[in-house]
Amino acid sequence: MLISKNPNPSLSEFKNLMTLTDQYLNQDALNRPGYYVTRGGKPLEDDVKRALEQSAIGTPFQGTIVKISGQRFPDIVAAGLYGVEVKSTKENHWKSTGSSIIESTRVDNIDRIYMTFGKLGGNPIEFRSRPYEDCLCGIAVTHMPRYLIDMDLKTGQTIFDKIRVTYDNLRQLDDPIAPVAKYYRSQLKPGESLWWADDHADEPVSAKIRLWKTLDPKEKAIYTVYGLVNFPEIFGGDYDGYAMWLASEGVVDPHIRDQFSAGGKKGISLSNGQPGLFPAVYGRVQKYQNMIIERLSYEDPKTLSGKRKINNPELRKKLLEWAASVSGKSAVGFDSSMKALQGIFNF
Repeated sequence: MLISKNPNPSLSEFKNLMTLTDQYLNQDALNRPGYYVTRGGKPLEDDVKRALEQSAIGTPFQGTIVKISGQRFPDIVAAGLYGVEVKSTKENHWKSTGSSIIESTRVDNIDRIYMTFGKLGGNPIEFRSRPYEDCLCGIAVTHMPRYLIDMDLKTGQTIFDKIRVTYDNLRQLDDPIAPVAKYYRSQLKPGESLWWADDHADEPVSAKIRLWKTLDPKEKAIYTVYGLVNFPEIFGGDYDGYAMWLASEGVVDPHIRDQFSAGGKKGISLSNGQPGLFPAVYGRVQKYQNMIIERLSYEDPKTLSGKRKINNPELRKKLLEWAASVSGKSAVGFDSSMKALQGIFNF
């Protein structure tokens, strides 16, 4: 990496460089708007680098502008001290999704970072640069929490103002997600949940989204068993909690009720030996009874084999507690539900 002859240009000098760079880019965009309409991503980074190089002539930054290769942050470094992150949108506004809040790929020894943003939609095409932390208004989650950019953001309205942690303090935390999750959790309304950050911040969430219908039968069985064991409200027809958990696993089912209720009434032999008709969810319990026992044993839910039996008093106690929890939520009533479950598991 090239270093300036002046090894420590000031922040005010870097601010001046960014002002000159905006002027250069905006004039160039006026002269050839058709060119910039086609830019974005890596090509736009090259355009910004060229603008920085031209603007740096005769300044302490001349000869020090370096585009960083690979998935590093920020995109461009000046004098080995300052960074420029390049973002853009094809729309006629100043908003977009930015970089990860977990800056694990940040280039070493970067003192301050500016955002250079290209509004490549509308007329005219425009560019603006601001201190990075001054234009981050919130958090969005793709495969990881990412900042939301708003180049029109007013002073005092950044995500850092909201969570009451400065940008520099947040990025240096061992767990930067925790204060962000705490803030968003405080804003939740009844029935809402943070699918990407529950009370256990170290638990990962899925990096991909799949439709239920694309899962193989074993995966469907594992997810269904998890729902039966951990969300007793399912037996009363309430699928909201399970649906949120399933989304955290990266699985979306637009017909989630059918996982448990499709197929109509099922015949179940009760604990007294008498036959009875019960909602289809009890048929699911009957089908997956051994996998449910495994799940209650706290074995790895991803490797359930369906071969476990009730083989000790402690497990029997857990099964009884689960059955009571389920029956307390069941649409068929506590006593009827308990008789059905006792008939299925023979406990």
